[in-house]
Amino acid sequence: MKLHNVRVYRSDEDLPREQQLAHTIAEVAAERIEVDDDVTEMVVNRVIDNAAVAAASLTRRAPASARAQALAHPVSIGGDGATVVGTDAARRVSPEWAAWANGVAVRELDYHDTFLAAEYSHPGDNIPPITAVAQHVALERGLTGRDLVRGIATGYEIQIDLARAISLHAHKIDHVAHLGPSVAAGIGSLLGLDVQTTYQAIGQALHTTTATRQSRKGEISSWKAYAPAFAGKMAIEAVDRAMRGETSPSPIWEGEDGVIAWLLDGPDASYDVPLPEAGEARRGILDSYTKEHSAEYQAQAWIDLARRLHDDFPLLLDNPDNIERIVLHTSHHTHFVIGSGANDPQKYSADASRETLDHSIPYIFTVALQDGAWDHVASYTPERAHRPDTVALWQKVTTVEDEEWTRRYHADDPGEKAFGGRVQIDLVDGATISEEIRVADAHPAGAHPFARADYVAKFRRLADGVLAEDEMDRFLEVAERLPSLAPEELCQLTITAQLGVLASVETPRGLF
Repeated sequence: MKLHNVRVYRSDEDLPREQQLAHTIAEVAAERIEVDDDVTEMVVNRVIDNAAVAAASLTRRAPASARAQALAHPVSIGGDGATVVGTDAARRVSPEWAAWANGVAVRELDYHDTFLAAEYSHPGDNIPPITAVAQHVALERGLTGRDLVRGIATGYEIQIDLARAISLHAHKIDHVAHLGPSVAAGIGSLLGLDVQTTYQAIGQALHTTTATRQSRKGEISSWKAYAPAFAGKMAIEAVDRAMRGETSPSPIWEGEDGVIAWLLDGPDASYDVPLPEAGEARRGILDSYTKEHSAEYQAQAWIDLARRLHDDFPLLLDNPDNIERIVLHTSHHTHFVIGSGANDPQKYSADASRETLDHSIPYIFTVALQDGAWDHVASYTPERAHRPDTVALWQKVTTVEDEEWTRRYHADDPGEKAFGGRVQIDLVDGATISEEIRVADAHPAGAHPFARADYVAKFRRLADGVLAEDEMDRFLEVAERLPSLAPEELCQLTITAQLGVLASVETPRGLF
């Protein structure tokens, strides 16, 4: 990897375009590098993972609304259109709207992959928009599954590299500000666009997708699922404009009125962004990790620890009256984003939205401790949240930042990097239970790292009752052949719900 230094430049300083971060990213996207076999394998895994969580969300309101909007925008004249997850694959829509609907379906349950460093991200959000563009122009441009794999690998690489170096959340900017540029780069790689076109698309994508983190604060709304889909949609539109010769604000990161100067660390800021050297493989996806449980990633290890404690101490922990307090000693991020350090009363409210509860580690740890399990539906029902013994125990759970766990959260050494912490349970009789966990069981360094069989099992479990068995088999066969798919086969890379599933949810009405 090479380090690209990024700082703010006054307008009277000379910053050649070739030295701008957007241009360097565009050069990475434009280079035709073969994707390593293990990276290809992981791309297939994440395509399956996305389909799994999308299937599980099809009847929820936000995906239904996004799907209805997409279906109101039939295919444009520039290609054959893209598929909308859940619907008949023969019904195509304009690619930016397919990316919108599919992105919401993938993100709705907060159940797909993650990468955490200076910034946090869900790099699987790159897959819906890049795939939609591939489907739309596959026949016209002769794109194959191998081209799609290359585009997805580039999208992952760029988002992960930006997340390694540039913190957005420290300035209350939503993490999808790294997603717009990564999708634009991934599409540039997919289509084989020249450096200058991709450069302009990256600048436009960043400019139009930078927003505040209020979407993940307080009473969290359905926009949490829409935000990455919006970034993907904007990136597609940015690519379209750039291909027509339109230009973007420049330099977008480094300008004296640019993103760094006014939205991030200010005019004196400096970042070193790691990017692949010329000829170096794009392997960033291998540093990301998926979720076994439907909850914010920092909750994954805590769910696993709570399940273990449930099994080890059932007689002590089944009654809230036995417990004086529960304190989770954890990283800065976990404490301030999903813990009591966020100072969000909603994280302790049984009337909170599902979107809020999946970002409440006090709630999540309580339910996992009591049930010894976690379910993407049952663990979030109003009945489950209102159970009196749960509410009583929930109020006794707090988090504190532990500097050592914060250090390990940011560690570069994979053997030290940690996303868990230590729990201390003080019992009313004076006894104490103390246990810790470093990473989730499904993490590559965890007790049971996810492999292809686990992704397939997750897909079948979440698609049960939504897809027919033969549709599950068909999709998995196509997904596992992704690297060798012919142009006419790319539109088979979708799922169609069983008859009656989509009709069971009311289609919201709007303008379109």
